[in-house]
Amino acid sequence: MVLIKDELPILIDTGFGSDVKETEQLIKEVGVSPEELHLVVNTHYHSDHVGGNFYLQKNYGVTIAAHKWEADLINACDPEACSAEWLDQPVEPYRVDRKLSNNDEIHTGSRTLQVLHTPGHTLGHISLYEPEEETLITGDLFHSNDIGWLNIFREGVSSIQRSLESLERLSMLKIKRAYSGHGPEIENPQAAMDSARRRFEKWIKMPEKISWHACKRIFSFTLIMKNGLAKEEIDNYLLQCGWFQDFARYSFQVQPEEFIQILLDEMIRSGAAIWHDNYLIATAPYQVPEKEWIEKNIKPREWKV
Repeated sequence: MVLIKDELPILIDTGFGSDVKETEQLIKEVGVSPEELHLVVNTHYHSDHVGGNFYLQKNYGVTIAAHKWEADLINACDPEACSAEWLDQPVEPYRVDRKLSNNDEIHTGSRTLQVLHTPGHTLGHISLYEPEEETLITGDLFHSNDIGWLNIFREGVSSIQRSLESLERLSMLKIKRAYSGHGPEIENPQAAMDSARRRFEKWIKMPEKISWHACKRIFSFTLIMKNGLAKEEIDNYLLQCGWFQDFARYSFQVQPEEFIQILLDEMIRSGAAIWHDNYLIATAPYQVPEKEWIEKNIKPREWKV
């Protein structure tokens, strides 16, 4: 998340839904009341970027902006919205009030942000650029030491080519500082983009890496959401997940039942997860979501138009 303090304060992305009270407090601590927010801008519609939308919109009437393609899915309560069903990630209902297109401008008072359509991670992914301060907000296109995982089943097999085209566009900008959707400030944006480009180009030659990267990121997020999974729960859980079924059958050419142990072995080998007291736990640092919030398990198909 990025908060731009100005005459018209803007919050870029709202985090995961169970963390929204902490988000609310952080905004207040830096001197902005949530009701003063002029706009929430979503870089894309995954649950860890739009999860606070419901609370902020319901309690403070905040206006929400997103790329027009994703806005249409959200506002129609389409089951494909947020890829929530496929990913098994809860998202509470919200509406997009302002539909954004490439090269739109967002005014905050003393600053003007340029909207850049940067598809790849999702089709409607956007980045934001402030030319006077030469600041870039990248969303999940690339991070300081990583890149956004690619959803070849929901966003298309050409998502890697789109990511490369998006990087090429951003590399033409003058950038002093950059902030991504995850991790610290990107201290050397051009070097980070060069690293991301090399990795994507490597993936084109070794497409299995696209799928492994995605599987580990998705399953790690599941383990974070659920604060780990008991060994006896894992098989049934994975077999009911759309992402797991698709990657097993079409990326790795094995039956889903066979892929369970293959994935678990890779999670342990790569250090993405560890076993602790018969539970598989994500190794990334995280804040445990409230159990009641996770158990609500709201998806766009349950939203009301």
